Amino acid sequence: MISDALAALSDVVSRPFRAVLLRTLGLTLAALVALWFVLISLFDHFVTLPWSWAETAVDWLAGAGFVVALVFLVAPVSSLVAGFFLDEIAGKVETTAFPADPVGRGLPAVQTLVTSVKFFGAVILANLVALVLLLIPGINLVAFLLANAYLLGREYFEFAALRHRGYEEARALRRANGGRIFAAGLIVALFVMIPIVNLATPLFAASFMVRLHKRISAEGRAY
Repeated sequence: MISDALAALSDVVSRPFRAVLLRTLGLTLAALVALWFVLISLFDHFVTLPWSWAETAVDWLAGAGFVVALVFLVAPVSSLVAGFFLDEIAGKVETTAFPADPVGRGLPAVQTLVTSVKFFGAVILANLVALVLLLIPGINLVAFLLANAYLLGREYFEFAALRHRGYEEARALRRANGGRIFAAGLIVALFVMIPIVNLATPLFAASFMVRLHKRISAEGRAY
């Protein structure tokens, strides 16, 4: 598992992955900037003050506040955007690391959209759980790691499995190997904790889980 994680880490800085990473970051930045303008426009529309100086000051404060809020959405939004490119990444990993094996089929457009939304939701949910448990001293970091390990491990492994299996079979495979997938998810969760670097989480996790799925399939541990 460690060797697969190191190989996935190497993939992240490889030329094919850099192209996807730059696309992901560019679209993420564009989406966040667009969202900021929408929030500012809505704020200006619904919040009016009788004094121009006060309204200007409030607008500046609101703009700064929205920037801070959007910083926390960088990772989830990048996961949402990257979801549309993960089939490309998975295909590259399968053809280079496992050339003798059949390449998985790309997910249909609707399923790709659903998968992207699930990645977005998983990141949001994991961080909300950690935020709630932040009020309980001593377990907030552990809660963050465990929540991300379970949710991200589950979603990314099922993505890798769905390229080769039906939905029910992919879920059965994931359940039968829950402990191993959770341990792999823990490595992904640790990656998430690294600022800036964590923007590449979708690429790292996809490459890592493609490899893990291949290992499990080769070992005949489906059931």
